[in-house]
Amino acid sequence: MKTQIRLNELKRHIFYELLDLTGRVFVVVRNAENVIIGNRGFLPEEEKKGLIMVFNKGMKFQWDDFGIDARLVFGTTPQHCIVPADHIMGVYCPELNSQFLCLTETGPETAVESTTGEGKPSKVVKVDFRKKKT
Repeated sequence: MKTQIRLNELKRHIFYELLDLTGRVFVVVRNAENVIIGNRGFLPEEEKKGLIMVFNKGMKFQWDDFGIDARLVFGTTPQHCIVPADHIMGVYCPELNSQFLCLTETGPETAVESTTGEGKPSKVVKVDFRKKKT
């Protein structure tokens, strides 16, 4: 659990650093029961791929130990949004060509159990960074 707290603190730190550098930052949010996107909720495609939220320096929002609390406009309708930090999958800034991604379901504690060559248990996460061919 302590690792998840530190990971959430890192997400918040990166968010504010990118916001300070460019004035705008994007957040990718995983669909989850305790993520509130006003009355709008998640659209079908967003339920699978996540919702992208855009924040800028002029907006009023708060990122505390729990996560983000903001009033965001979708189309022309403002929605009260509450996003627990655990469900933030990524923070990125296109102007800086920078991104920070956390793609585990609930955090680093979900790593796959395996054994080392010496038979000792270790946590291994396999990631394929190759581009998918289309």
